[in-house]
Amino acid sequence: MDPVPALQEPLKKVLGPATAKVMAEHLGLHTVGDLLHHYPRRYEERGQLTHLADLPMDEHVTVVAQVADARLHSFASAKAPRGKGQRLEVTITDGSGRLQLVFFGNGVHKPHKELLPGTRAMFAGKVSVFNRRLQLAHPAYELLKGDGEEAIETWAGALIPIYPATAKLESWKIGKAVQTVLPSAQEALDPLPDSLRAGRGLLPLPEALLKIHRPHTKADIADARARLKWDEAFVLQVALARRRHTDALLPAVPRVPAADGLLTAFDDRLPFTLTEGQRKVSEEIFADLAATHPMHRLLQGEVGSGKTLVALRAMLAVVDAGGQAALLAPTEVLAQQHHRSVTEMMGELAEGGMLGGAEHATKVVLLTGSMGTAARRQALLDLVTGEAGVVIGTHALIEDKVQFHDLGLVVVDEQHRFGVEQRDALRGKAHSRGEKRSPHLLVMTATPIPRTVAMTVFGDLETSVLDQLPAGRSPIATHVVPAADKPHFLSRAWERVREEVGAGHQAYVVCPRIGDEEDDPKKAGKTGSPEDEAEKRPPLAVLDVAGELGRGPLKGLKVEVLHGRMHPDDKDAVMRRFTAGETDVLVATTVIEVGVNVPNATAMVIMDADRFGVSQLHQLRGRVGRGSAPGLCLLVTEMPEAAPARARLAAVASTLDGFELSRIDLEQRREGDVLGQAQSGARSSLRVLAVIEDEEVIAQAREEAAAVVAADPELERLPGLRTALDALLDEEREQYLEKG
Repeated sequence: MDPVPALQEPLKKVLGPATAKVMAEHLGLHTVGDLLHHYPRRYEERGQLTHLADLPMDEHVTVVAQVADARLHSFASAKAPRGKGQRLEVTITDGSGRLQLVFFGNGVHKPHKELLPGTRAMFAGKVSVFNRRLQLAHPAYELLKGDGEEAIETWAGALIPIYPATAKLESWKIGKAVQTVLPSAQEALDPLPDSLRAGRGLLPLPEALLKIHRPHTKADIADARARLKWDEAFVLQVALARRRHTDALLPAVPRVPAADGLLTAFDDRLPFTLTEGQRKVSEEIFADLAATHPMHRLLQGEVGSGKTLVALRAMLAVVDAGGQAALLAPTEVLAQQHHRSVTEMMGELAEGGMLGGAEHATKVVLLTGSMGTAARRQALLDLVTGEAGVVIGTHALIEDKVQFHDLGLVVVDEQHRFGVEQRDALRGKAHSRGEKRSPHLLVMTATPIPRTVAMTVFGDLETSVLDQLPAGRSPIATHVVPAADKPHFLSRAWERVREEVGAGHQAYVVCPRIGDEEDDPKKAGKTGSPEDEAEKRPPLAVLDVAGELGRGPLKGLKVEVLHGRMHPDDKDAVMRRFTAGETDVLVATTVIEVGVNVPNATAMVIMDADRFGVSQLHQLRGRVGRGSAPGLCLLVTEMPEAAPARARLAAVASTLDGFELSRIDLEQRREGDVLGQAQSGARSSLRVLAVIEDEEVIAQAREEAAAVVAADPELERLPGLRTALDALLDEEREQYLEKG
């Protein structure tokens, strides 16, 4: 039996079962190789300390600081009624700020002896707020000792690696474990071809691993990171290049529109001319549709830039070429809205096979889960016979019963609402003349989610951007309303809503939940700091807020509610009344997030805005300013000014650019697993590579990877690269990549 290669050795053999168990459960590290690739997050210079002034709330931090003051207090409590309770308060400083540490009960004895004024140590714990001051309760600590002048010299210059840690395992314990396995780094197989490494002046892998974990200088860290970034970018790009190589071999039916067919007839009846951007993007799409391998294109356009029109022209081009096109929408409200606007835009061209239908007409069918049996049966029949050239639907399109005659194009609206599995299931329905063929895929979005931005940077999706707003559209002003700090701002927000209604317009009020759920009795009755209160209070609910507004600040206005648990007919009736202008204010959940189009609605108030993500806020805001009157969006929050959530809201208020916002989102949330299911940081396959700042490395790696895969698709001459790919692509990611 062959000995296990050093880097595949299980950690429990090397570090002992207890430590190995914590590493596996909390950090996902199982082998020596995993631990060697668990890189330090940053480094402390012992002489130059972390800024206590910049500590993030609610995160596990490691700081290096000096004890300024330590006091032992006695107090009475239920457990120690005679005043025998003990609390040790230690103040530490680093010159930039001060932080209080607190220890209770039996836990005070050891720190009381060790943490004397002047002592330096590393402290790790979770930052919390008590009496409006930051503190660490019961932090773990490691004293930093230096003997004699020369020892202090080397000690002050040393770089201490700070590892991503957990409450169960502090950074310095991870550091000691790394020290144990570091000799194995010599046996690391290099995934980069020698010619690439030499040509770009990169360190060999074993040397890079030694330097990232035990740097002597900052230059060591920079060299190691540059090398390890290349590893990540290149191995990922090889994975994507192999998939593109396979995709290019997949057959797709080229779809070229007839010269004087449905598309021409549609263009002739448009009451306006296409913008320059719409024309350019349409040409890119038509070129892809004419190819013999499947299109994978992301159509990114600001809310109101006319994405739907561009997508409809692509669908009509496919119908012209004898195929069918499906538009997948995330909600019934949106599917119905799309169906209504598409049939209105097409007029008699959407009445194929009916009396009064035009010469080149086709049938446009709606398919949703709540349709009656007869209507549903007819829709399914129209799809399988090919009578319906265009189908618009929700997840109902993906069900097994749904069969197409010849599906040529799938358009996905708002891809952040759909999983890859769902897109893949729809794609599996395509066959042409009895053969399985991949349909072309067009994905539309206003704000790409971080993984999409990452995939775009990695060059996996071709991107078209619509950045001009059609004539007559108005900009949207966005402001943060700090309800807890400045209650009069909230009163002013309701006055603004009344002013908009007084001027003949309408408004939305959006809340995070419906309000008919059972409240959890366990959550009631606890109090804490204002930040905790804002976090722990249940999110504001549609049903409660609508009642309060109707009785209070919006009394006398016509207020209605809309949420996802209403009967589809009731939802439709509420939307029709709002669209017709019969309702002044619509209090809704995020069911209005995508596609709802009421040009007369000019104001939106989003309650508990901090509970929504960046792309969701941008998406919601796009519901106003759709007519000629300017739009107003107010983001109401009770979060204190210093909270990260406030920074996120300020970012949304500062720009209307979707790509810019998704970059902010990406920097704050990380890209998620670029190759897998996770939407954000939980299990990122990226450790040192940052998608936004390393775009150049990623682009260069894409070129190198394409050349390598073209010359050797199976990577037979590069065993180190094959091993790295196998490590990166477990089976789940491999399938995800194939479907993506």
